[in-house]
Amino acid sequence: METGSITAKTSRGTVHCITIVGQIEGHMELPAQNKTTKYEHLIPQITAVEQAEEIDGMLILLNTVGGDVEAGLAIAELIAGMTKPTVSLVLGGGHSIGVPLAVAAKKSFIAASAAMTIHPVRMNGTIIAVPQAFEYLAKIQERIVDFITTHSRISAERLQQLMRETGQLTADVGTVISGKQAVTLGLIDEVGTLSGALDALYQMIGQARETHP
Repeated sequence: METGSITAKTSRGTVHCITIVGQIEGHMELPAQNKTTKYEHLIPQITAVEQAEEIDGMLILLNTVGGDVEAGLAIAELIAGMTKPTVSLVLGGGHSIGVPLAVAAKKSFIAASAAMTIHPVRMNGTIIAVPQAFEYLAKIQERIVDFITTHSRISAERLQQLMRETGQLTADVGTVISGKQAVTLGLIDEVGTLSGALDALYQMIGQARETHP
């Protein structure tokens, strides 16, 4: 109940579903009124799913505004490193660090009404205006770009162009893209619904069983 996860067993296979909603919480706890996904909840869950013999695959449902970059990347790397079939579905929004999480699965879907915001890394708190600080931000940015381009079909040049766009967001740099645009850009595999995402996951489970009966 606390993590919003569920395991469903059907004749086609057993699927564990995790939800990543609200803001992704990292090392610092957010105020109680914030809807958050805590990375210390998801990391053990994903590890357990990979090792559980009775679970055949994992569905990731995303509706997130983003959040802690390193926590988001840690979760994304775990999902990407799974051997079991994984499918993601973006519902509502997959913004900021939610983009790597969406592309981390072996197949990604996005609802037609959903959106994704792509923007550069931002830092909160005190920032010392020295070259090292900006180099650090650039390195984090590079890690995110590398992950997204490795796990999707978008090029690094196009992704960085979307991040630097100045004509879309009123108080920020970046781009908001629709579900169809995300697919056209090669960021997400398909526009789809829950039934489509589940069908793809069960197909992958069936193929995995044929390969390793």
